[in-house]
Amino acid sequence: MHERAVTESLLEIVMRHASNAGAKRITDLYLVIGQLSSIVDDSVQFYWDLVAEGTPAMGAELHFKRIPVELSCLECKRKYSPDREDFACPDCGSSHIKVLAGDEFYLEAINIE
Repeated sequence: MHERAVTESLLEIVMRHASNAGAKRITDLYLVIGQLSSIVDDSVQFYWDLVAEGTPAMGAELHFKRIPVELSCLECKRKYSPDREDFACPDCGSSHIKVLAGDEFYLEAINIE
């Protein structure tokens, strides 16, 4: 259910930027979402259609770009992408890791008229 709150916040951000730019209509939103993020694309789309109704963002197309997970082992310094759900370092087996990419969620761009 947190996708609804996230989507409402997204609409507020988009509307603020569109208003500052003097836009009459918002046509596209480009979202970046890391694979580790708990954000579900279909849920965001579903809630977007609800919360954007009656606003200049109604009907805007959402574009989702998923960022793969990239980790760094804090023991041996290897950078790697994990296999499935095993995040342990493939070289030394350590689970002492740092997430370099894959936990993002942000609005990259919007298109307006």
